Amino acid sequence: MTKAEIQLVRSLADKRARDEQGLFVAEGEKLIAEIRASGWRIRKIFALEGLFEGETVETLSRKELERVSLLKTPSKAVAIVEIPRHTLHIEQLKGQLALVLDEVQNPGNLGTIIRIADWFGLTDIVCSPDSADCFNPKVVQATMGAILRVRVHYTPLEPFLEAAAKAGIPRYGTFLEGENIYDSELSAEGLIIMGNEGRGISAAVEQRISHKLFIPPYPADCPTSESLNVAMATGIVCAEFRRRLLKQ
Repeated sequence: MTKAEIQLVRSLADKRARDEQGLFVAEGEKLIAEIRASGWRIRKIFALEGLFEGETVETLSRKELERVSLLKTPSKAVAIVEIPRHTLHIEQLKGQLALVLDEVQNPGNLGTIIRIADWFGLTDIVCSPDSADCFNPKVVQATMGAILRVRVHYTPLEPFLEAAAKAGIPRYGTFLEGENIYDSELSAEGLIIMGNEGRGISAAVEQRISHKLFIPPYPADCPTSESLNVAMATGIVCAEFRRRLLKQ
């Protein structure tokens, strides 16, 4: 492994470098095997002897892998992967459910939300430009391979939601003053909008939401936490939408 390769891998911890190079880092034998099977292009794999074979594979010792790993606990394999490019058109979201993230900035939350989307069959997530980068190493690891099946897009949300409204796509968001989700009418298609960890959904995005939902605590009249973690709330909302669809 050359010094330049070490510097490249280490630099990809930074979003600017990932954008400039069009590359990201994936770690772990299972995840890299999934990436290989998916058809995504891998530039180079650095791994312990016997894990992978091929022209792009270079065998390293455990000590050498520790030098390039971006994780606290180094894995047995590190790969440099080309970032895929996804297109986003409003029409492709008609007839299905998709997630919209308004400034979700914690990498762990984003990674978990991508896994949730994958579990419930949502193939697209639309993020505001200031949301966490889905190819941040922490996000990639947290998705547990779901990043290969869920397309993550970044675009200003206000014009996107206006276009969705013109296309007749429902826009759902969670609010403390919203209607109880378990009593609400939910459609089989629409955008499920989740807000920032501390501030929730921004005022500009709120203006473009057609249905306000509330996840009620239990029991309703007892003191409880101020709010739910955004990833946990996303899981609850997605589960209820899918439950309704199964009942139809």
